[in-house]
Amino acid sequence: MDTRRKYPRTPHLPWSLGAGSDDAVLGQATGFSGQEVVVTEKLDGENTTLYRSGMHARSLDPRPHPSRDWVKGLQGHIGYLIPEGWRVCGENLYARHSLGYDDLESYFYLFSVWDEHDLALNWDDTLAWAEHLGVPTPRQLYRGPWNEALIRALPVDPEVMEGYVVRTVQGFSYTAFQEHVAKYVRAGHVQTDAHWMHQAVVPNGLRREP
Repeated sequence: MDTRRKYPRTPHLPWSLGAGSDDAVLGQATGFSGQEVVVTEKLDGENTTLYRSGMHARSLDPRPHPSRDWVKGLQGHIGYLIPEGWRVCGENLYARHSLGYDDLESYFYLFSVWDEHDLALNWDDTLAWAEHLGVPTPRQLYRGPWNEALIRALPVDPEVMEGYVVRTVQGFSYTAFQEHVAKYVRAGHVQTDAHWMHQAVVPNGLRREP
């Protein structure tokens, strides 16, 4: 049986405007200095982890919910491709939260893969696994050497974006997560995690085939 792991809390970057009073915020982002990083769009959904034999949300919450039915079906379809002891983490975007999406490639976007040693794969291997499993990854906004000024200046459209996530291209251990991953959330983004599950599910829209 696979060992369940709760996805770590991602600290906010120092200039993140959407950090709440109980959120972890980096005092400075110098830990990224000298490293190659990738910046991807932060999607507004439910953090979800898939295993070879099951799945759970970020909270390890076992309760069923209609918004999880689609991704549960996805796990049933691709779970056999996930090695024993590995886990695949991503965003379940079936239900509309604060932002609505009308052109999704899938209701599940993969953003990290962890092996049996509790190590997050490097970004290139993560992309390869996403292709192998047939699921997309979040839109890439930048990849290259850490450049704080450039990353601070990345445009975040409040109508369609929650923010962005920075991670090192290199892999890292579970215990070192907060040294390798951080996020920016725009001002005014409504955090709906506490109550969206008690509302009627409104599905996001999938991209139509041409």
